[in-house]
Amino acid sequence: MNKVLQLGSEYFASQFGGAPDGLWSAPGRVNLIGEHTDYNDGFAFPIAIDKRTTVAARAREDRLLRVTSSSFPGMVEVNLDDVDPDALTGWAAYPLGVAWAMSLAAAGGASGLSGMDLALTSDVPAGAGLSSSAAVECAAALALSDLWGLGLDRPDLARIGQLAENRVVGAPTGIMDQSASLLGEPDHGILLDCQSLKTESVALGFAGAGVGLLVIDTRTSHSHADGGYASRRRSCEDGARRLGVGSLRALGPDDLPRAAAQLDGQTYRRVRHVITENQRVLDTVAALRTSGAAAIGPFLNESHVSMREDFEISTAELDLAVSSAQELGAIGARMTGGGFGGAALALVRNGDAGTVAEGIARDFAQAGYTAPHIFPVTASEGARREL
Repeated sequence: MNKVLQLGSEYFASQFGGAPDGLWSAPGRVNLIGEHTDYNDGFAFPIAIDKRTTVAARAREDRLLRVTSSSFPGMVEVNLDDVDPDALTGWAAYPLGVAWAMSLAAAGGASGLSGMDLALTSDVPAGAGLSSSAAVECAAALALSDLWGLGLDRPDLARIGQLAENRVVGAPTGIMDQSASLLGEPDHGILLDCQSLKTESVALGFAGAGVGLLVIDTRTSHSHADGGYASRRRSCEDGARRLGVGSLRALGPDDLPRAAAQLDGQTYRRVRHVITENQRVLDTVAALRTSGAAAIGPFLNESHVSMREDFEISTAELDLAVSSAQELGAIGARMTGGGFGGAALALVRNGDAGTVAEGIARDFAQAGYTAPHIFPVTASEGARREL
């Protein structure tokens, strides 16, 4: 048993006594490109990363759900009959929200389900835009599906995780994060069509090209449930309505002149980001297939400019992380995640990774910012049962 799984088992025993019925894990994700496109029925291209959340779980004979996390104090207990999305708050809303959403998918509803003890451990940095929330949701969903004998497939589990985040947590996110966490593969990205929910695994070829990803966690926390994320979504929906389409997915670059003529300046900029970002996702995948990993840098750089100027979700710390990485020789760099804080990513040649990381840290110190947490990530396997 590796160190992460041993930690999960030991933490479960310390909280509940004895051994769990099993351990399940799910990764966080980095979105290589395709930001704020998912809830607009567009394209995204995330990868599952080698940072994971582990859920140790054991079925109970009563109807009690008990959940505890090594990252937060205390234990939350609720009866299955009392699991109400409007009453769940804090960190426990993620796993308990999954239990609520999953009970809707069960043939007999919650009445036919047993209670459960769940213990969570994780090395996915929280608040960094690496979707620690989806890692919790997907690990919990896989554990509950197995122990409750529901046999749900990966797309079903992704929808359950999204429903929990939308309805219980109150974050109006799309399905990208859960899809990445459930469907990831080593050295592959996931091309996600958020309209059809079809996915395609695309080889990254990073290892063969001698390149890798650095995550620069600015340590400026963000929250998807805040007004900034929700207001961007409303702008996109308003733009689509005023342009006479069901979603911005129906529009392409050729529609931008009409959008500019019909929309106010701010709404147009929001719409322009989504339309051009969708195209950048497709261009990135095409470049990986025809020219290799080193060819995608310009699309990463352009994506950051679009998020900074058109969607206005970057921060001074994120902008410095990106510009510093670029000046230090990164192939490409951009902020990643929902914005308003969190992390940036840089595609770097393996031999340059140390120099880039050191230079970014130096630039942050000179600017008087909190020291960033900089670490490499690799594309890894999605959610799985470990034990």
